[in-house]
Amino acid sequence: MSGHYTHLRWRRQQRFLTHSDAHIKSWLFDTGSLTARLISHCNADFRVKVLSVKRATPTPDEVAALGLRPRNQALIRQVLLCCGDFPVVYARTVIPLSSLRGALRGLVLLGNKPLGAVLFADKSMRRKSLEVTSLTELHKCYRWTQHKGSERIWGRRSLFSLKNKELLVSEFFLPTLFSPPCD
Repeated sequence: MSGHYTHLRWRRQQRFLTHSDAHIKSWLFDTGSLTARLISHCNADFRVKVLSVKRATPTPDEVAALGLRPRNQALIRQVLLCCGDFPVVYARTVIPLSSLRGALRGLVLLGNKPLGAVLFADKSMRRKSLEVTSLTELHKCYRWTQHKGSERIWGRRSLFSLKNKELLVSEFFLPTLFSPPCD
């Protein structure tokens, strides 16, 4: 039954339902560098595990957010952000191929370097408003997170502009972030 729904319902921050707890909200709505916060949270035992970096077709909601044409391909990078050996965030970055020209070409070669370190170090970076969603195990996207449980997973996404080129970053906060030994 898992992997049934594919459409995610993203909501603007100000229209977010108030039923999630304050600790989760503090992660969802933090506009600073998630990388920096995780490094602090993990007592510097932070690492990036690259799941894939490839040209692929974004989901329909990603196409809409980036203003792409349907079936256009993009570079899609999927990673797990880990505290030690524990994955705490699943992150998915969609970069239109047109954004990979010129100064942003190096984003293809990030490897296990955190994207946040690049974004927040660049003075040209602009972040548009946050949108939030939640996943249940019935969503097809749930399996992307590689989480083995059945808990609801909260996520956020932002459109970033870097050197006037856009990219979409989605981050899903895994339940391990809110439980020992990470909390």
